[in-house]
Formats: sequence, structure tokens, C-alpha cells
Amino acid sequence: MTTTGAEASAIGAGWRESKWLAGVELAAVLALFAADLRHLVPFSKTPFLVALGWISLRLRACGWRSVGFAKPRSWGRALAAGALAGAGMELLELLGTHPWLSRLLHKPPDLSSFRPAVGNLRIALVLLVLVWVLAAFGEELAYRGYLMNRVAGLAGPGKRSPAAWLLSLVMISALFGAGHIHQGLTGQLENVIDGLLLGLLYLACGRNLAAPILAHGLQDTIDLLLIFLGKYPGL
Repeated sequence: MTTTGAEASAIGAGWRESKWLAGVELAAVLALFAADLRHLVPFSKTPFLVALGWISLRLRACGWRSVGFAKPRSWGRALAAGALAGAGMELLELLGTHPWLSRLLHKPPDLSSFRPAVGNLRIALVLLVLVWVLAAFGEELAYRGYLMNRVAGLAGPGKRSPAAWLLSLVMISALFGAGHIHQGLTGQLENVIDGLLLGLLYLACGRNLAAPILAHGLQDTIDLLLIFLGKYPGL
């Protein structure tokens, strides 16, 4: 019995889009989070999530461009959207979610790991590089680019309905918050809200990552500047 080229291509496509492969990937993500809870993950989960995303995209004959890591239609609009969103998210955090959640839960987010950067320019600059590499680029590639698309795609090839994207947005934002467990419950909930806003920005920009990367990096840069100046509330 022989298999035609078209049949072989269909078999390959079916394997790449199979739900069992997505299930294996999501199980690997959960295992990574479990390992992090046990302090078995060196330094950061983000490089491992990005590596898993790269492997997944390669196995499915895709690339990072397919999940939005590509030139936006308009750099001007993308930069404006990212800057406005980043500044808006920072204002919301400082004037809204941070004081409200701190009062509700009777404690601010645990940012003690950033305390060495207070007044220390060298440490602050090192953290600034990490903010852009791991948080802005790494987390947006991993959470909004890879994971949001992977979860939304569980509905099937070409069936990413608004409901699928909404479910993906909520699930991955919750996962994004859980990824900041070292910041305590207050910090996790703040990051759930940030994840929702970044995910909405990603979808609003036609699933292009340029604006979310800029927004994420700008917000964290302002946070780091306030930490360096000793002005971040609750630190």
C-alpha cells in the first residue's frame, strides 16, 4: 500500500495540529511552573518557555512571525499604541490596582528582590537590560505570542473564534500572574491584570507583538526607575 504526496502532507499537517501535541506542550509548561515552585528552575522560567515555544513552532513548520513577532503594518501606530498603553498601565497600577489590592489583601506586592537596586545605578542598569530582554521580549514572546495562540488553537485549525481567543486571554493572563508567585498574592493579581491588558493590546493590534513588547518594557522601566529612586510605593 502506497501513500500519495498529498496524503502524506495531510498526515503531516494532522500530526502537527493534533491536540495531543498541544497537550504535551501544555503539560510541559505546567511541569515547568511546578519545578519553579520547588525552586528547581535556575534564575527564570522565561528562557525555558521561549525555548518550548521555538520547539513547538519548528515542529509545526511555523515561525515566530506566525504569532506576531514581525514588522507591524505601521511602526508609528505600533509605537504610539505601545507607549500610550505602557504609560496607561503604569498609571493604573500606581493609582489604582496597587493601592486597592494592597488595602484589600493587607500587604503590597513582595518586591524585596529589587531592593538592592535602590540607589545603586550599576544594579539598576543590569536589571534594566533584564527587564527588556526577559520581561518585555521574552514574556511577550512566551505568553502572548506562543501560549495565547496555542491555547486559542485548541479549537482546531482555522477555528480560532472570538470565544477561543477570550478563553485563551483569560487562561494565559492567569498563568502570567501565577508566574510571578515570588511577588505574593498581591503581585500575582497585579500581573493578572497586566496580562489581560497586554493580551487585549496584542489582539487589538492584529496579533502583532510590537506594541505589547514596548508597553511591557516601558511599564517595567518606569517601575525600575521609581525603585532606583526609592519612590516605588510599599518597597
